[in-house]
Amino acid sequence: MTCKRNRGSGPLLLLICCGALALLSASSAAQTPSSTTAQAPAAARPVGTIKAISGNTITLTSDAGAEVTVQLQDGAKFLRIAPGQTSLKDATAIQLSDIQVGDRVLVRGKLGDDGKTVLASSVIAMKQEDIAQKQAKERDEWQRHGVGGLVGAVDPTTNTITISMNSLGATKNIVVHLSTATVLRRYAPNSIKFDDAKPAPLDQVKPGDQLRARGSLGGDGTELTADEVVSGTFRNIAGTISATDTVANTLTVRDLATKKDVLVKITPESQLRKLSQPIAARIALRLKAGNGEGGAATEPGATPSLVPPSKPSDATAARSGAAPEGRGGMGRQGAPDLQQAISRMPAATLADLQKGDAVLLVATQGTQNGEVTAITLLGGVEPILEASPQSSASTILSPWSLGSGAPGGEAGNP
Repeated sequence: MTCKRNRGSGPLLLLICCGALALLSASSAAQTPSSTTAQAPAAARPVGTIKAISGNTITLTSDAGAEVTVQLQDGAKFLRIAPGQTSLKDATAIQLSDIQVGDRVLVRGKLGDDGKTVLASSVIAMKQEDIAQKQAKERDEWQRHGVGGLVGAVDPTTNTITISMNSLGATKNIVVHLSTATVLRRYAPNSIKFDDAKPAPLDQVKPGDQLRARGSLGGDGTELTADEVVSGTFRNIAGTISATDTVANTLTVRDLATKKDVLVKITPESQLRKLSQPIAARIALRLKAGNGEGGAATEPGATPSLVPPSKPSDATAARSGAAPEGRGGMGRQGAPDLQQAISRMPAATLADLQKGDAVLLVATQGTQNGEVTAITLLGGVEPILEASPQSSASTILSPWSLGSGAPGGEAGNP
């Protein structure tokens, strides 16, 4: 019997296969009445981030959030793989001294007698710096070659999804074309992390969902051939704060649309920002222009965009997938990418938000008791709510926070 390694199989699958083969061989070599009744130690393969290293002991924070103690056995092997690498073929042998706090690891071993400690025979690691570089590259790809909006229609016969983009009052429809190579993912229920998106078929995408796609944008900017699509069901809320609780990390928002209070939970992954008055005024001015209530999108001498403008020619933009000037890009006449601008602003805290403040937020759809978890929450938006109809203001935020990790999560999974 041999251990086959299919192309594209991850190291976890490879190790499980080889580990099962080793256990099977050991079992066959010792078929006695006592050995058949003996119970082999349970295999353990935790994955997570190194919290501490002390001698031959590694403390690991697993992806499930638990703290795992890893005891390195004599002769334990150490390998390093690059982020995105899916097999051990090109893995590099390293020493324990090459592993650092913050690195991502997959540990192969068995549970100790206490049922908690993992006795490790091998450790497969990814450098924290390599993961950060890959995430930055992927994040840049999503920002440069990505579009996002509300799903208007899904056509499985033509493998297309039509989305409506609404950025600062400017509405635009884009047809997203899917192929057999397109990767489709769906936001995990009750999760606010882009990295937690799971593979999902097209029939899970519904009108009204929010969707982000990355790929090649057509020359006129109305069609995109997608390499990857991530969708989810979220709530966009515009309202005023009626109460805050810094102990429970929650705030209560009076939804302007429903006239009802919504309990909003804030987690460490929630993105909180508070606009300064000048920036809020500029966004309000753009919203007025987009709604036909004003003239030029900027006043003389005002900063034309919240982020540094890129000025590719139309031909260059068509090749790169970026939106050319005047077509919703970041040029002088186009609406800036508000999500990028928000991610570059200083972070706010719950203590920075007060009762009576106006906020915009995008959150998970919520549980049965009506509680939602904030993905992005923006304070200091009073001028924006005054300048735009409620329906427009509540949808200018995107749920896709690209500031703390690239979509897809491939870089972070050894």
